[in-house]
Amino acid sequence: MACSDQDYAYLRKLVLEQSANLIDPSRNVLFETRLTPIARTAGAENLEGLVSLLRVDRTERLHHAVAEAMTINETSFFRDVRPFEALRGTVIPALIRQNQETRTLRIWSAASSTGQEAYSIAMLLAEHFPELAQWDVKIIGTDISRTVLDYAQRGRYRRMEVNRGLPARLLVKYFVRYGEEWEVVPKLKEMCEFRYANLCAPLPSLPVFDVVMLRNVLLYFPQQDRSCVLSDVYGQMNPKGCLMLGNAEQAEDSTDQFAAEFAADCYFYRPVAGL
Repeated sequence: MACSDQDYAYLRKLVLEQSANLIDPSRNVLFETRLTPIARTAGAENLEGLVSLLRVDRTERLHHAVAEAMTINETSFFRDVRPFEALRGTVIPALIRQNQETRTLRIWSAASSTGQEAYSIAMLLAEHFPELAQWDVKIIGTDISRTVLDYAQRGRYRRMEVNRGLPARLLVKYFVRYGEEWEVVPKLKEMCEFRYANLCAPLPSLPVFDVVMLRNVLLYFPQQDRSCVLSDVYGQMNPKGCLMLGNAEQAEDSTDQFAAEFAADCYFYRPVAGL
């Protein structure tokens, strides 16, 4: 028996409450494909059975597992090259000048999924800014899914994954092949670490960041949650830092906190000082 409209509405509400991920009813089919493994693990015969369990089982573990499974984990190496060009040509050179005294650089890949964005940044820094080899550089990826965090920390990718956006020259230089998989070289792994964080809950202890990559995340959140996330991000940023959003996203909900700049054919945002 298929799920009823009421069951789908319950699932959408649960995911929204757990992760602020707003799922449109037109995407109900995703529940079937992504939650069937969880249903079987929980002892339910089908999705309808899982909903019945969720309605009576108030334990955080099962509810969180559902929200985690519905998290959007679409990513690739150097996804949308323009932000990386802005980092290379404008943002990182300015930060190197600004942080010359402390010789530190902190970058946050928020909603980092399986880690391709974090490792892409690490490759960009290694390729174009060799002087940073003598700096204290850390790229921190966070995500709500512990499964993808483990995958990112392992740093080993399948053929299909390295074929998406990763130039062959960088694949040969920064990865070691193991059969049909490629693993990130140790010097890049040392630059990156991955931690659990729910962007719509109180953030864990994090450093102050010079760059925040918050791309293709906010469009899945309701407006109120977008404003809260941007406010939290503002509080984690170096006053002279940079916020990168996705192409379809703007910081319009926080115009008093961020000012837009334009470089390499893309917009990015600077914290407004004195707030």
